[in-house]
Amino acid sequence: MFELLSPKAGFVCNFLKNLGIEFSVTVHETAETLEKCAEIEKIIDGKICKNLFLQTSSASAHYLLMTDSRKKFVTKEVSKAIGSSRLSFASGEKMEEMLGTSPGSLSITSLIFDKDKAVSLAIDSDVLKEKFICCHPCDCTATLKIRTSDITDILIPALEITPIIIDIK
Repeated sequence: MFELLSPKAGFVCNFLKNLGIEFSVTVHETAETLEKCAEIEKIIDGKICKNLFLQTSSASAHYLLMTDSRKKFVTKEVSKAIGSSRLSFASGEKMEEMLGTSPGSLSITSLIFDKDKAVSLAIDSDVLKEKFICCHPCDCTATLKIRTSDITDILIPALEITPIIIDIK
């Protein structure tokens, strides 16, 4: 069914399907930047979430932050909202190690591969106001469009995650 997708993206789609989550998938050129994602948004008629992989200065805690792609990331504000010491971007190598995902392909679906449950999920409350969440299925050559309620009511509980909901200005 998902022959045009990479093996990892196909796995993600099958995982979602097995949970009973309905979604659409759009295959496209590589979209690793917000500018490219803006072009894809026109095709899928939805907003692609900005996903950031963050860590504390001691690298003792890691976070996947989902926010509106048009919002500015202000370290001090996000750190305070999460209740963490100063956050910075974690390396691509760390992302690969912990989530099996490469930079540019990170999304909430990357948490499927967090076997140690070592990455906390932080979600900007504005993301939850959208009818759909659009994100890559761990591959930046495809974009999923999933009902936000399916993310919050089915996927997050299936992953046994308690998200931190924050307000980003």
